[in-house]
Amino acid sequence: MAIGSWLTYQGTVMNKDQVKGRIEEAEGKAKEVAGKILDDGELEIKGNVQKNVGKVRAGMGDLKEDIKKHR
Repeated sequence: MAIGSWLTYQGTVMNKDQVKGRIEEAEGKAKEVAGKILDDGELEIKGNVQKNVGKVRAGMGDLKEDIKKHR
């Protein structure tokens, strides 16, 4: 797989907010699952918050791309 191919989303190159947001979302999900497995409520909550922050950031990146496309 080419290095750039994982940076594409729906056929376009992702902007930095989309990339960082999706990475943040994945890290948060991993922490959330680890918290559930380890029965660590604090880790689970932190992971859930991080996951949702990532979703928001990725959504902002998606919005930026939509605005750029429709100019």
